[in-house]
Amino acid sequence: MSAASAVSAASGSEQLLEIADRVVAQAKSGEAVEAFVSRDWETDVRVYEGEVEHFVSAESAGIGIRVIRDGRTGFAYAGTLDPAAIAEVLAEARDNVEFGTPDEWAGLAEPDGVAVVEQELWSDALATFPTARKIELAKELEQLTLAADARVRAEESNYADGAVEMAVATTTGIRRHGRENGCYLSVGTLADDGDETQTGFGFTVGRSPAQFDPGKAARDAADRATRLLGATKPASKRVTVVLDPFVTAMFLEVIASTLNGEAVAKGRSLFKDRLGDQVANPLVTLVDDPTNPLAYTATDLDGEGLAARRNALLEGGVLRRFVHNSYSARRLGAASTGNAVRGGFKGTPGVGCMALQLQPGSRDQAALVADVADGVLIQEAQGLHSGVNPISGDFSVGAAGLTITNGTLGAPIREFTIASTLQRMLLDVVEVGNDVDWLPMSAAGVSLVIADVTMSGA
Repeated sequence: MSAASAVSAASGSEQLLEIADRVVAQAKSGEAVEAFVSRDWETDVRVYEGEVEHFVSAESAGIGIRVIRDGRTGFAYAGTLDPAAIAEVLAEARDNVEFGTPDEWAGLAEPDGVAVVEQELWSDALATFPTARKIELAKELEQLTLAADARVRAEESNYADGAVEMAVATTTGIRRHGRENGCYLSVGTLADDGDETQTGFGFTVGRSPAQFDPGKAARDAADRATRLLGATKPASKRVTVVLDPFVTAMFLEVIASTLNGEAVAKGRSLFKDRLGDQVANPLVTLVDDPTNPLAYTATDLDGEGLAARRNALLEGGVLRRFVHNSYSARRLGAASTGNAVRGGFKGTPGVGCMALQLQPGSRDQAALVADVADGVLIQEAQGLHSGVNPISGDFSVGAAGLTITNGTLGAPIREFTIASTLQRMLLDVVEVGNDVDWLPMSAAGVSLVIADVTMSGA
């Protein structure tokens, strides 16, 4: 975003709200109308061998309009904020109502009295950060990575940022607007040792580049690749696994899919009848908290304009709630948890967790490993979504990592699977680490120890 654009951004979301208000004011008798307006900016830089291989700097804006009448929903959108186009979108949404299927739960979100948590989600430093310096950061990360280990090659080094202004207004009385931005650096690596090649990655995130730690990203990328050199296929047995923070974050996203109110309403969750049950070790407290400013996906509003909020999903291992938007809440006789998500003005709201985190323990990964007699540190997991059934809970994914023998990390291993069920794994949690890693995704990472997992190898 240019400096001039950044200056105008201070009032940009208010201007978007004015557009949304004008649409809602045109609602006819018997209509419920929602206008979602947004403006986005993004930069994406990829560097290879010191040269820019890919560069994108883009801006987009648009509006999505929902019209609901007699239980039927019509939706339309346009990638422009031209008044004539907006009038056409409203007319098209009204026309689409006629093709909608009657749905007794159709409706818009209504104000619920939950106050917006004030957060510092916008960085002027990022908004005015020079493009040339963004490219330099990607080049510097590549050089730091190459210097970390002679066996390492940088496959690609990336800088990425994004910013959004949004506003939503409805005939039910919602009028909200906001803006946020963020950025990250990442690097992918290849490590060579004779005829063998292993891959790795590293990253660092922030509200502005001043929060980056490129040295750590480079070290992580080199270490993840080199530590697996010489890996062999292990024998099959039952072991204790220690999930690396990045693997835990992906595991939590799988768990989140089972706590989604839409999935529960459709009978596609293994926890659909388990509210109030002990479903995990009492050590496990899982929260979805987009009001935590440390989370890369922190936000103050959900996709329907309700205040984002902290939701405890598992407390002391007990299943306390599912996440809902207003639609899934109506279907299940619950209340929205402020978890409406949408990919922008082109779609209607879905349901999803926003910023998952396990309540951390008191010890770091090294201390957790020291207590494992026979186990594996899982550094990589493949197929975490395709290899898990959210209805039955069956869990079987490919993995790579390091053996643990009498509390000491040992030889690298790969080409094996770890298998159990989600139900069993949650109950078999032994300890949660304190090494919280804030990632450019919807879950924070932390080391996690799980007992009695089947490792299938040679």
